[in-house]
Amino acid sequence: MLTTADLDTLLLTFQVASIATVLMLLFGTPLAWWLARTHSTWKGIINAVVALPLVLPPTVLGFYLLVLMGPAGVVGQFTQWLGIGTLPFTFAGLVVASVLYSLPFVVQPLQTAFAAIGEQPLEAAATLRASPWDTFFSVVVPLAKPGFMTATILGFAHTVGEFGVVLMVGGNIPDKTRVVSVQIYNHVEALEYSEAHWLAGGLLVFSFSVLLVLYTALKSQPSAHPLK
Repeated sequence: MLTTADLDTLLLTFQVASIATVLMLLFGTPLAWWLARTHSTWKGIINAVVALPLVLPPTVLGFYLLVLMGPAGVVGQFTQWLGIGTLPFTFAGLVVASVLYSLPFVVQPLQTAFAAIGEQPLEAAATLRASPWDTFFSVVVPLAKPGFMTATILGFAHTVGEFGVVLMVGGNIPDKTRVVSVQIYNHVEALEYSEAHWLAGGLLVFSFSVLLVLYTALKSQPSAHPLK
């Protein structure tokens, strides 16, 4: 059965995932729109940077985030100057690391959905004298709805399952930075396989259910483009 500590880690994990997903959508949407529309020579470089967490070992990303956000790092010195201290081993640090690590799971589906819209709907809106903001929210967002759905679900689910980055940046502090993946590791390390099975099995069911709902919802929408 799940212990009180297990339930606390589940609550913390879903809090981190929820906040990170909102932030990824806020920052990822304009980035994906720019990547889908621009012809800049920087496009390839930005695409590579965004996709880097897909191929980079999580511990490598976590290590460099730890250095950057630590007391001697550029980000760490800036946050100390702001009077908020350093981010490693804090809830805020977990959120920042989660956003950076899961960002490609949000940006890539949105970028694909935006690129699939084409020029005709935008030109039609322009002939009706719609402003860029009106065009985006009245034309682009509805047409890219499958992309937003995919980005939200994959971004949230991927954040829930993180281990390497959150362990490096957040550590293993109960009720503060200990998330589900770290708690499973703790159970296994303590040879508490029954407790580990409950949490690991729960994550397995959750992940499968999320993907099943996603692909079922997108099945009737041929314009949807899940992350490849």
